[in-house]
Amino acid sequence: MSPLVIGIVFVAYTALLFLIAFLTGRKAGDEAYYRGNRRSPWFVVAYGMVGASLSGVTFMSVPGNVLRENFYYLPMVLGFVAGYAVIAKVLLPIYYRLNLTSIYGYLDMRFGMRSYKSGAGFFLLSRSLGATLRMFLVISVLHEFVFKAMGIPFGVAALIFILLILGYTFRGGIKTIVWTDTLQTTFMLAAVLISIVCIAKSMGWNFGQMLVAVKESPFSRIFDTDPMAPRFFVKQFVSGLFITVTMTGLDQDMMQKNLSCRNLKDAQKNMYTCSVSILVMNFFFLVLGAILVLYAQKNGVFCTDTDQLFPTIAIRCLPSLAGLTFVIGVLSAAYSSADGALTAVTTSFTIDILGVERRGLDVKERKRIRYIVHLSMAVLFLLLIILFNKVKNDSVINMVYDIASYTYGPLLGLFVVGICTQWNVKDRLTPIVVLLAPVLSYAINVLCRICWGYHFGFELLLLNGLLTVVGLYVIRRK
Repeated sequence: MSPLVIGIVFVAYTALLFLIAFLTGRKAGDEAYYRGNRRSPWFVVAYGMVGASLSGVTFMSVPGNVLRENFYYLPMVLGFVAGYAVIAKVLLPIYYRLNLTSIYGYLDMRFGMRSYKSGAGFFLLSRSLGATLRMFLVISVLHEFVFKAMGIPFGVAALIFILLILGYTFRGGIKTIVWTDTLQTTFMLAAVLISIVCIAKSMGWNFGQMLVAVKESPFSRIFDTDPMAPRFFVKQFVSGLFITVTMTGLDQDMMQKNLSCRNLKDAQKNMYTCSVSILVMNFFFLVLGAILVLYAQKNGVFCTDTDQLFPTIAIRCLPSLAGLTFVIGVLSAAYSSADGALTAVTTSFTIDILGVERRGLDVKERKRIRYIVHLSMAVLFLLLIILFNKVKNDSVINMVYDIASYTYGPLLGLFVVGICTQWNVKDRLTPIVVLLAPVLSYAINVLCRICWGYHFGFELLLLNGLLTVVGLYVIRRK
């Protein structure tokens, strides 16, 4: 597929998103930007959240990672399902009962202002790093197959992408994103299914033969039974549960979409539907990964970067239909991840850090501040994307979860103590606790690896959260 064709698809798809933004963003005020006027249909939110949850990382990193880690990702996905149930039964009732715009307002009510700002600060850090990593992965593909052929440097390609995201989220906010996510999920799912069909056809398989080939391949092992291994299946399941509780239930981006539903019952329906959909889709991503590896081995395709396996085969080896659907799918994944993240960090910084709702500002001034923050966060995203282009040295999906283990752990500890205990902590000392917990987690991780050969996987998140709980216990008021 030529760079010109890919470029045309890129422009056409982006124009469609701008059209949706124009239709949904008219007369959109603060309530529409932050909570969609609480009128979003739950089934639309649930469907759109599938795409937002999967993102470009799942779209490319999960299939490519099968080459190195087989189906060891699946036990973690089963943990995701359990995590969604916890969110629906425990967290959503609290958020709706307190009528929150930013979910970190709970920490203010429970502990105090410094705990509140500490939680919001860790979200901003984690979401900014995680979202820009996801964007970096997709921009690197667009640069490799489109912009490089035009002589456009990576930094300029990243700037173009950020400006487009900025353009269609600037006014409508969450009201726009609920509907653009729906479109993006549709194209992403279609891309995966069409890619599977095209690869199976090129290998001479029908559907049954394809499943047999995947099952008999050395890449379909689901359970790593070595307790010392970082992908030990018990650790994967437990980590998946807590990753979902933190990266979805304690994430302003994901919960902002849930809080745009009409009521608690609709938001809970959204969670249950989303969990089942994500389980099914991740299974298809793993199947896709297995047949990509089998295709690569048969046809002599070699990629040093596993994240590039899917795009290389789809664009350079398969029929044009597969390449076209891949490009649309990866654009959908990129936009779905980026637009929600930019809106969420804007919401959190504006409400949690700057406190515009507490300062009694008029509508015009609140909107002016929101616009400035939105632009500033877009600049920050651009700088982080350029930085990741310089330092990336691992599969992006592993990098995302490693970052989450350190940055979401303090959030997990704060909410666990807030919900499960009656402790009244010394609010002024909370920032010290939440800063120490990740540092100690890193030191313990290194020590265990050197002294006992134990490799922490994503369960590092639990250690980080536990250290935060212990620290909050120490600073509780007697």
